[in-house]
Amino acid sequence: MEPVAGVAAPPHPQIKSELLSQRVRSAMFFLVPMLVALLVVAGWPLLRTIYFSLTNASLTNLYGAEWVGFRNYLSWTTLKSGKTVFSGTLVDPVWWNAVWNTVRFAVVSVTLEAIFGMIVALVLNANFVGRGLVRAAILIPWAIPTIVSARMWGWMLNDQFGILNDLFLRMGLISQKIAWTANADTAMTAVLMVDIWKTTPFMALLILAGLQMIPKDIYEAADIDGVHPVKQFFRITLPLVRPALMVAIIFRLLDAMRIFDLIYVLTPNSSQTKTMSVVARENLIEFDKFAYGSAQSTLLFLLIAIMTIIYIWLGRVRFDGGDR
Repeated sequence: MEPVAGVAAPPHPQIKSELLSQRVRSAMFFLVPMLVALLVVAGWPLLRTIYFSLTNASLTNLYGAEWVGFRNYLSWTTLKSGKTVFSGTLVDPVWWNAVWNTVRFAVVSVTLEAIFGMIVALVLNANFVGRGLVRAAILIPWAIPTIVSARMWGWMLNDQFGILNDLFLRMGLISQKIAWTANADTAMTAVLMVDIWKTTPFMALLILAGLQMIPKDIYEAADIDGVHPVKQFFRITLPLVRPALMVAIIFRLLDAMRIFDLIYVLTPNSSQTKTMSVVARENLIEFDKFAYGSAQSTLLFLLIAIMTIIYIWLGRVRFDGGDR
């Protein structure tokens, strides 16, 4: 059968197959160096950490460590009296307090950052004079290094000469100065305040990218039909921006679960804010319990992996811009 004049003939299957193979080879050419680098930078240290968690390694005896199995995770000894004494990370109250602090910090911070990030993204998505300048300025908190942010907020939250105490006193919100980072009741609030201020722009940036992909024709049709703006948000904007929002949340959740630098600088000695990363670092370096700290680092990795898999499964998250 002759092809109709003016209509291009479909590509030959063999040509299409060769083109697909060429694209796969090109993709692998660029992916292999990245995978090798990832294996060296992340995979090998992770495997070494898991190995050390199964030994009695210390900072002074890393390579002469002996295999002890799962004793750093859980072990028990039966005394002559018949009483069984348990030890290990899984029965360590300090570790479980750190787990609670980490999960609480992650849930509260990511939830508030998603809400505030959505509000900021909606504002930045509107048309107004100077929008480009505002978009650039809103990223400043995120661009500031975490250590610098922690030091800056540490001075601002100081109970003697911090600007926030002075401001709240003038506004009548507090009756006396508060030692935000030293008080057990306000230490976590201080950490959350700084983290939300710093990371909300990141959430807003990712959500804004999703908003930019929504066709304007949809809103024009909704306006013609007389749909209220609030209803437009819940029926149009939120469902269409959901893939970008879910990916933004998973990225922030990963960061929040392994938070270290902000808490270590802002509230280094507070049991109310010590996270799993801080406790693991203390055992690895300060207390010279390298194997014990390695076990805690391994548990941190497993917890993050499990939470991420559950979140992706329940939220039906895809990283190609769509839903399952």
